[in-house]
Amino acid sequence: MAAGVHTGAVIGTGKIGELMLSGLLRAGWAADKLMATARRQARAEELSQRYGIRMVDNLTAVAEAEVLAIAVKPQDAAALLDDIGPKVPADKLVISLCAGLPTSFFGRRLPEGTPVVRVMTNTPALVDEAMTAISAGPHATVAHLALAEEMFKPLGATIRVPESQQDAVTALSGSGPAYFYLLVEAMIDAGILLGLPRQVAHDLIVQTAIGSAVMLRDSGEHPVTLREAVTSPAGTTISAIRELENHGVRAALLAALEAARDRARELADQNK
Repeated sequence: MAAGVHTGAVIGTGKIGELMLSGLLRAGWAADKLMATARRQARAEELSQRYGIRMVDNLTAVAEAEVLAIAVKPQDAAALLDDIGPKVPADKLVISLCAGLPTSFFGRRLPEGTPVVRVMTNTPALVDEAMTAISAGPHATVAHLALAEEMFKPLGATIRVPESQQDAVTALSGSGPAYFYLLVEAMIDAGILLGLPRQVAHDLIVQTAIGSAVMLRDSGEHPVTLREAVTSPAGTTISAIRELENHGVRAALLAALEAARDRARELADQNK
C-alpha cells in the first residue's frame, strides 16, 4: 500500500472503475481499506462478493476515503460533482478517469486548491498490460503524481504527459486496442479467404501480433528497422506492403487518430 494512504474509493464502477479496483488490490491495498460506489444494487452486491470490498454511497466515500478515483461517464460527471463537490476537502486527492474531461472541469466544481490528477488508461489493464498516461492538474504535486503512478503500475506501464497531450493520448492508446482488434479481425478474414480454417488463421495472427509487440518493446529497434528485416527484395512482404500503401492504409490511420482526438475535444466542450 502507498505510504501514508489508508483508504481509497472508486466512484463509478463500470469497466474502467472495476479495472481500478482490481489494480489497487494487486498493488497491495487491503480490501477493507477500499470502498466503491455503484448505481445499481445488483452491481454493488456483485463487486462486494467478487473483491470483498465495502460498497457505499457517494457521500460516504467522500467522507471516509483519502483518495477519490472518479470513473463515471463524462456526461455524468457534472451532476456527480454538483452533488459531492462541496463536501470534498480541499486536501483530498481526486483522480479522474473520465475520458475527455480536463482537470479544469473538476477545478470549477471542487473547493479551491483541490489536487486533481487526470488519468487515461486502456482495456489491456485486464491482463496487466495497460498503457496509462498521467497528468497533473494545477494543484497536484510531484507526490500526488507518484501516488497515482503507484496505483496504476499493477495494471501495466505508466507515463507522465502534460495535460495538453491527453486528447492525443486518448486517440492513440486509450482507443488504440480497438484499432489492433480491427486489424486482427481483417487479417483473420484474409486468412480464411486464402483457404485457412478460422481457428488456424486466428492462432497464426494472434501469436504473430504478440511476438511483434514483444519485439517492438524489447529490441529497442525502430519499427521501420523491424519491418525492413521482414521485407526482402521482390518478395511476398513487399508485394503486400505495396498494396497497403496503394489503398491508403497509412493515411487512413492518420485520419482516424485525428478524428478520435477531435471527438475527445468535443466531449470536453460538451461537458463544460
